[in-house]
Amino acid sequence: MCKSYVLIFIANCSLFLSFAQDQKRARDYGIEIGVLQPGALNAITDVSGVQVGHTTLIEGEHIRTGVTAILAHDGNIFQEKVPAAIYIGNGFGKLAGYSQVKELGNIETPIVLTNTLNVATAIDALVGYSLALPGNENVRSVNAVVGETNDGYLNDIRGRHVDEKAVLDAILNANNGEVKEGNVGAGTGTICFGYKGGIGTASRVLSKKAGGYTLGVLVQSNFGGVLEINGAQVGKQLGRYSDSFKYEADGSCMMVVMTDAPLDSRNLERLAKRAMLGLAKTGGIASNGSGDYVIAVSTAESCRIPYRAEGNTKTHTTLRNEAMTPLFLATIEATEEAILNSLFTAETMTGRNGQTIEALPKKQVLQMLKKEIENPE
Repeated sequence: MCKSYVLIFIANCSLFLSFAQDQKRARDYGIEIGVLQPGALNAITDVSGVQVGHTTLIEGEHIRTGVTAILAHDGNIFQEKVPAAIYIGNGFGKLAGYSQVKELGNIETPIVLTNTLNVATAIDALVGYSLALPGNENVRSVNAVVGETNDGYLNDIRGRHVDEKAVLDAILNANNGEVKEGNVGAGTGTICFGYKGGIGTASRVLSKKAGGYTLGVLVQSNFGGVLEINGAQVGKQLGRYSDSFKYEADGSCMMVVMTDAPLDSRNLERLAKRAMLGLAKTGGIASNGSGDYVIAVSTAESCRIPYRAEGNTKTHTTLRNEAMTPLFLATIEATEEAILNSLFTAETMTGRNGQTIEALPKKQVLQMLKKEIENPE
């Protein structure tokens, strides 16, 4: 295998075998994805104005679930809507709000991620939140955008333990700093490639020549396939694959892409499609029972869509098609790294009926990757 497809080791390889108690991400082990530079936080919150909040529900032996909220800006999103698009990679899912986003090309609420059977609760919470905002006193319709994955192996999903308060807490506690990853929020009870999955995030900053834009991705990983890390066949070497898989390959992955590049909904949909390439680079296969959705948003102030405006026309600047390629690459790289971060930061969890999902065996994986770069085929 070509060296460019595996690890770029940092100076001191002993870091790979050092496991401190604090949460470590893929780059902390020397795993550098792609060629573009990450932002300061290497998170979706590197995009100016974007905020993320979690509510994590771990109670007793059976509740392992939660909520993650992503806000495009800190204002009234209903009054200042943002251009958006949703791409369906595989549609075995319950994404709320899709048809209006497809029709009008914008999003008017925070984006909420949770478990499959609590989508309705999250819709109610988002509607109530939006109606209560100052300036929305006369609003009679709200298109809440809620995504989900099924955490029913570790979580008592039938109990529907996410209530409206949990959703509102995630929204109201959202901030633009570091994003907690792994077993938090909507990723509390998820599984990825047969190991513990969760929330992951990453970002990329384009060069000034390419516009200097920032793009960030957040994922809720709960899907299957044959794990690859920087092109190395990790899942195959771990024996996590057979003709029928040794674990359940179905699941879902919610991917949220945000950028400050001025894009319209058409080019945001093109951007969203590239996130699926990032998922594929990790070995994801978008299996029959997987709900793989990408929500892409432009946060550029010049592109915001006011709820009420004078006149029948709006003039603003958007990128030409020819300027999209660097953003496509940024989406692919950030999605791939966000998924890996969800695995590297997740911890072994025991949940419903005493069932346990192990964390990615990082020490073993890193030894594989070290061997790969030292002895390329």
